[in-house]
Amino acid sequence: MKIVETTNYQEMSEKAASFLINLVKEKPNATLGMATGGTPEGMYQLLIEDYKQNGTSYKEVTTFNLDEYIGLPKEDKNSYNSYMHQALFNFINIPESQIHLPNGMNADATKECEEYEKQISRNGGIDIQILGIGENGHIGFNEPGTSFDSKTHVITLTESTRIANSRYFNSLDEVPTKAVTMGISTIMQAKKIILLASGEKKADALYQLLHNEVDESFPASILQKHPNVTIIADRDALKNISVTSA
Repeated sequence: MKIVETTNYQEMSEKAASFLINLVKEKPNATLGMATGGTPEGMYQLLIEDYKQNGTSYKEVTTFNLDEYIGLPKEDKNSYNSYMHQALFNFINIPESQIHLPNGMNADATKECEEYEKQISRNGGIDIQILGIGENGHIGFNEPGTSFDSKTHVITLTESTRIANSRYFNSLDEVPTKAVTMGISTIMQAKKIILLASGEKKADALYQLLHNEVDESFPASILQKHPNVTIIADRDALKNISVTSA
């Protein structure tokens, strides 16, 4: 597990963007695993700037997002479909047909999960998966206790996750209680994983990721067993860790 320490959020975003840009240049038909939330926003903005300035093309790129809320139409401003279009997709030349997010409005959520898993497989898997890390160790929406063998599935969100995400809604009551998420096994099949972390609030989670036993009570701990993980984190997030010895 490689750790890249950055001075601040901006540098973290720059390092992450460079990984994706270089991959797309080397492999124009790359498959990217995308994440949402506050952490990757800076990275997405830099991808847009690079596209405008340098013309890096996404015409052959395919994307799969980690998760989507159940019960929010894709047009809802708080859906992850809307997030991704506003944060990135509307501003680069990726065809809409090559963008994949779970459908949170499918009445048959189990079937939706199965089909999403098949789509990833048919596409040949994910080249780089971008991850954040929750304060409770969740990756994607895989909350503590999620099986390491899990495929794409429906998850009931913990109260702490809903509270953390409530800043995007008018109130906690509006935050959905369930989501579709790539499973931990699905995430672990990605060829390379880049985990982003910024700020002191993520410091304890990063420490546990690197120093605790691999256990389903802390989902991110499974990343210790992946052969190609790069953690890009700023000094605040790494304050409890000696990077030279990690």
